[in-house]
Amino acid sequence: MKRVIMLADANSFFASCHIAAQPELENKEVIVAGDPKRRTGIVLAASYPAKAKGVRTGIARWEAQKICPDAFFFTPDYALYIEYSTKILKIMRDFTDLVESFSIDEAFLDCTGVLKLFNKTPLQLAQYLMERIKRDAGLPCSIGVGPNKLIAKMAAELKKPNGISVVEDVEQFKSIFWAKPVRDLFGVGRRYERHFRYLNIHTIGDLAKYPLEVLKKRWGKNGELLWYCANGIDNSPVVPGSLDTCKNVGNQRTLPHDIKGFSNIKVIIYELSELITSRARRSGYVGRTVFLTLRDTQLNFLSRSVNMPSYSDLPEDIYETACKLLQLHWDDSWPVRLVGLALSNLIKPTSMQLDLFGRKEKQLQIAKTCDSIRDRFGYNAIFRGISLTEGSLHGLNQR
Repeated sequence: MKRVIMLADANSFFASCHIAAQPELENKEVIVAGDPKRRTGIVLAASYPAKAKGVRTGIARWEAQKICPDAFFFTPDYALYIEYSTKILKIMRDFTDLVESFSIDEAFLDCTGVLKLFNKTPLQLAQYLMERIKRDAGLPCSIGVGPNKLIAKMAAELKKPNGISVVEDVEQFKSIFWAKPVRDLFGVGRRYERHFRYLNIHTIGDLAKYPLEVLKKRWGKNGELLWYCANGIDNSPVVPGSLDTCKNVGNQRTLPHDIKGFSNIKVIIYELSELITSRARRSGYVGRTVFLTLRDTQLNFLSRSVNMPSYSDLPEDIYETACKLLQLHWDDSWPVRLVGLALSNLIKPTSMQLDLFGRKEKQLQIAKTCDSIRDRFGYNAIFRGISLTEGSLHGLNQR
């Protein structure tokens, strides 16, 4: 039986959530942007009336205010977004048990086995789903329908907002997408686009017809995967609860003002190490791969990762590893605007590797004691002495 996979994508999700919560904003210019006082003042989402006037994701808040001076501005409200995301998933599960969250505003549905139950064609079922999401959650959405997740995902991008696109098979996928720029292929970003240009690959069709062995030799499994995607091939199942498993824990901070020097940056790294390891311990995970992300005043990103010798959920281990990345890939004189840290390659520990003198055991006891205090009295009830310095996150925020 040919599979029927849907991808439902809530349109302008953040802005739409605020409109759903305040229906009087329907058809108004609504913009969600960060706080300019904390230098996070960029546009995260905009309603379609605001987009029609030229507001785009990623522009500065002041630019959006200039384009739409009468717009309604909101700072991000993630509790609200999670509430509406949960509503959408609940509606989807009325249609099928096979629902897989793809992001906060997107989810796949495998409707192969329920078409007869609803006595509807794939298009009719998609229309009914769209109506339910609008009626019960108050959110507009676009839906892509295809024989696999890849095609459903790409079909959902064809008609926005409030559009439904059905791509019945791989041959129809080729006729629709092969002439489009290679950048339109799911998984292809600017870097791949630039590399493909050197290989004279400009369209999705060019990539689909390119020798697979050449792509595998140059990019390994990623090259092979992109070739399969360009040919509309995807056998991955819709996996309910796939996001229930924690894949990484991370945190990043845009700083109120630029900082320079390893000693100042290391203070921020240590505090982020405490934050993410505390989350890892609460979730019952240890990790091995440490990611350090830095952004300078020109908005250029540096992201590097390395594996630790063993799995850990201790801030000292993550901090020491991140500092090695810092000193290896960053110049002490470069100013920093954003610092990010993440721990991935997570597993549920079944045992603990102790050291000869019991250092790790003592560190873990201290960390768990701090967790208990914070659970009872709040995160700021206890912190390291380093957080009292001017260069700490706490100190920076007080300036």
